Amino acid sequence: MKTFVAAATAAVTALTGTVPLPAPGDRRPDTYVVSRERAVRPEGIAVSPTGTMYVTSVSDGAVYRGDVRDRELRPFLPAGADGRTRAAGVRLDRQGRIFVAGWDTGALFVYAPDGTLLARRAAAGAALNDLAITDDAVYVTDSATGVLWRAELADGRVGDLVPWLPAAAFPAAPGFLNGIVVTDGGRIALVADQGSGEPGSERLWRVDLVARSVTAVDVAGGQLGADGLLLEGNRLYGVVNFPDGQDGWVFAVNLAVLAPDGRTARVVRQSDTAGLAQSPTTIARDADRLLWVNSQLNTTAPTPPFTVTEVPGLC
Repeated sequence: MKTFVAAATAAVTALTGTVPLPAPGDRRPDTYVVSRERAVRPEGIAVSPTGTMYVTSVSDGAVYRGDVRDRELRPFLPAGADGRTRAAGVRLDRQGRIFVAGWDTGALFVYAPDGTLLARRAAAGAALNDLAITDDAVYVTDSATGVLWRAELADGRVGDLVPWLPAAAFPAAPGFLNGIVVTDGGRIALVADQGSGEPGSERLWRVDLVARSVTAVDVAGGQLGADGLLLEGNRLYGVVNFPDGQDGWVFAVNLAVLAPDGRTARVVRQSDTAGLAQSPTTIARDADRLLWVNSQLNTTAPTPPFTVTEVPGLC
């Protein structure tokens, strides 16, 4: 396990934002079965305030749904429907609409709570990976081209996807844009760049969505070139991976304290680790715990069942 001890004690006391507690007597499983079918490879996760969980499949585009009190998820949006042959990030807006990033389909899909397709918006040549929703727009990261896409949200409608920030707007060429969260009333986005795959190439970008300008976040104590990101107050969580020192890789969630202006961050805690066989991707909050998706993306022979589990050693 990789640990970060420098200045950690002081930084932990600066964490703000409360962690919600479960209702008394509310028992929830520590492991959820997304699917028992072969080669599902789950990727994205979202949990509603009432405890409805959505998990996507990057291999076939299916979206599964369940309740945090029930161990088994069930198919919700069938694989391949609406041209959704891939599915990565998933987010819910305040209306309960379900936004799904369609990876290399180059499409953003938006569904009503009952599964009715409301909008399909295309981004040519894109690999739409993760997304964040503000009051007036949805922003989507593109891992293929390094573009940050935007679709306006107004009067219940979803606008066309437009390239809001090109790769050339970043101080250095993005390697692999992935996780994204928004802060400051929707004005600032934090965008994770997993880099080239070489340790040390990861970055966290601070994007002014109004001025359309980008600067690097100065991250101390660890890395935040993450797959999934979660922001709660000044707590920034990210699913990261790094060499295990034995020619392999391990995965963990880093917790950082984010400065009020979003320009600096310090990693102060790290979860227990998981291996390549698990290959966790994204995270979501469920009351007093974090959940992550065990994608098995880095295994040569994925083995059902595909699961979501509690992040160990961190809440």
